[in-house]
Amino acid sequence: MGKSEQENTNGAIPEDSAPRIGLALGSGAARGWSHIGVIESLARAGIHPHIICGTSIGALVGAASLAGRMDGLRDWALNMSRGSMLRLLDFRMRGGGVVGGERIVGQLQSFIPDCTIAELPAPYGAVATGLYSGNEMWLVEGPLISAVRASISIPGIFTPVRHNGVWLVDGGVVNPVPVNLCRALGAQIVIAVNPNSVRGGRLVRPERQLLNKARPMGEQTYALNGTEEEAANGGEGGADTSAEKTPGILEVMANSINIMQERIIRGRMAGDPPDALLNPRAGHIGLLEFHRAAEAIEAGEAAVRVMLPVLEEVLERQP
Repeated sequence: MGKSEQENTNGAIPEDSAPRIGLALGSGAARGWSHIGVIESLARAGIHPHIICGTSIGALVGAASLAGRMDGLRDWALNMSRGSMLRLLDFRMRGGGVVGGERIVGQLQSFIPDCTIAELPAPYGAVATGLYSGNEMWLVEGPLISAVRASISIPGIFTPVRHNGVWLVDGGVVNPVPVNLCRALGAQIVIAVNPNSVRGGRLVRPERQLLNKARPMGEQTYALNGTEEEAANGGEGGADTSAEKTPGILEVMANSINIMQERIIRGRMAGDPPDALLNPRAGHIGLLEFHRAAEAIEAGEAAVRVMLPVLEEVLERQP
């Protein structure tokens, strides 16, 4: 159920397979490289989604997967250094963000083909946010690269994108893990991935609490740049265990947005839970540490290994 004999790490499974599986890839900046490990590990287990939706880095990885460019994206991420990442940042002090984004878009064109979303082999959606309206914008048609660029426009860091007369910023502002978009595109079972949590994995449907040792959602302690132990000792309301040097402007903006997104995730998961939730343990990776892809990918692989029995049980359930 929901499996295929095809060992393919790119794209989605054939349309005649059932039930229809949706994969909701969450935001998380550099931690989102864990989506690569998740998608590849799911494929090795014979689990191929019919539908992929993503927010921010999730939109990027999901698009590369459906376009058959995952290998190239993986190699690029693994070979990235601090220096090469800095060279992609075209800093500016105007235009609504400190980074223009033209260099990054130029690089992304190596992994995101010049095609429309309709030309992809399976349904795809990216989430962005209307800058002035605050509306959640579902980008499910039009140029693929434009949808990805809008979804990754972290407010204040990357300049916003003009799309159909509307200024758009990162979808994580309103919907960090797009479970609802997967369902809207026809998914009957949704596997969600949240790269920001310190937990390894959890089944979230109340009637399917197979991992009963997980703490209730309201009791979680979240770490921005530390280990789970550090979060427990110095998390919310605790001592600040971070370095004494003053954080830079990009770090301040990125981490502030991450705090906001974690609160949003809690509320949205409670109201519209996925059938299974993967939480790669990537919380120790800084949001802008894109050169740590190997650790993030490994975290994604580990999350699938831990949750595989749960996923297999979920996929046996008829919608």
